[in-house]
Amino acid sequence: MSDIPACPVCGMEHTYPDGEVYICPDCGHEWPQHAVAQEESRQVVRDVHGNVLQNGDSVIVIKDLKVKGASIPLKQGTVIRGIRLIDGDAEHIEGHSDKIKDLVLKVCFLKKA
Repeated sequence: MSDIPACPVCGMEHTYPDGEVYICPDCGHEWPQHAVAQEESRQVVRDVHGNVLQNGDSVIVIKDLKVKGASIPLKQGTVIRGIRLIDGDAEHIEGHSDKIKDLVLKVCFLKKA
């Protein structure tokens, strides 16, 4: 089996290296070889059930959480919309609830909505 990745645009496996780039003869797409290494090194952020989380997803809090600096807790069932992943950190996300802004939450207390 080859170490050459399939084309990210069309998915065909006829790609070949040409200098510093990979080329897909099926659709003509070209991309740098070092970009593939960067994609593979990215950490995958998963919720409590193992679902992959991405920027912009909505998550639900699975238990009541005390929030530092806030007088009210974050209740179970609260929806956090439009999350942002933190680069290099697979255990935390950033987001906002309706009542509390600028939250950093552990993914072990969240499930994908």
